[in-house]
Amino acid sequence: MVSPSHRRPCLERRSPLVPAVAVTAAGLLISLVVALTPDGESDTVQATATSATGARPSITPTATGRTPKAKPSTASPAPKPSATTASGQPSRGSTPTAAPRPASGGAPLAGRIEPRAAYSGVATHYDAGDGDGACLYGPSPGLMTAAMNTTDYETSRACGAYVFVRAAGGASVTVRITDECPSPCAPGQLDLSKEAFAGLAGLSAGRIPVTWSLLSPGTSDTVSIRYKTGSSSHWCGIQAIGHRNPLARLEVATGSGWLRLTRTGYNYFLSPDGTGCGGALRLTDIYGERLTVDGISVRPDVVQPTRVQFARH
Repeated sequence: MVSPSHRRPCLERRSPLVPAVAVTAAGLLISLVVALTPDGESDTVQATATSATGARPSITPTATGRTPKAKPSTASPAPKPSATTASGQPSRGSTPTAAPRPASGGAPLAGRIEPRAAYSGVATHYDAGDGDGACLYGPSPGLMTAAMNTTDYETSRACGAYVFVRAAGGASVTVRITDECPSPCAPGQLDLSKEAFAGLAGLSAGRIPVTWSLLSPGTSDTVSIRYKTGSSSHWCGIQAIGHRNPLARLEVATGSGWLRLTRTGYNYFLSPDGTGCGGALRLTDIYGERLTVDGISVRPDVVQPTRVQFARH
């Protein structure tokens, strides 16, 4: 039997060699792992994409084997409601049916009715009489007129707009909005004068599907101004007539600049305290063009012509 005193020296001579071998082996193993990892990344870097359960995220690796970064969501907003009302009547057409607007040719002050957009609805007809209506323009020089449904009438914003109307069969007419068509007229609906409806279909049809869009027609007429009955230097209502494009704003001059007047459902702009009555006016159409008018005195219920008109679009 060998005594313990003879075993201890052997252990002492062998112990320095063990750490050296372990260190060398570990170095070779790390080098091999780094060499086998794509693009030189270590398993430690790739392990950051591994959950505590060992499962990787559900991101599909690219063709190079690298896991792409998760991109921010680019999902589109929820789509707008359908262009059909709950009652089944066609509503205002959706923007995708319209041709794209030029970058510099938009209508920043347009309301519900925008240029270069097509709207769907139905056309009915009524006896328009002399062409007057809720817009209070007075007798129309022609009877190619229409009443706009209350929704698209939009507190008289549609007054004076020229609209191109096309029937399913291809027949078309151009009408001027001079009136409002209250309920049961649905959004998108036009109530045409009999004269205008007859250009699309026989009056016996009564109700037909149509598409319509805003026009900026050619005209040699200029804008006119009328003060409402009862107007004075203490209170006045002002109306613009004969504008080529829908009117967005009417302002009056004050000592400190321009004051925007409130538009009523009967198509007059009111100055309840008389500010600006009889002074310079500034008219702005839906395209943002401004016309300044001066020299219009307070003459109630008198149509006073100007020398200006909005540009054609």
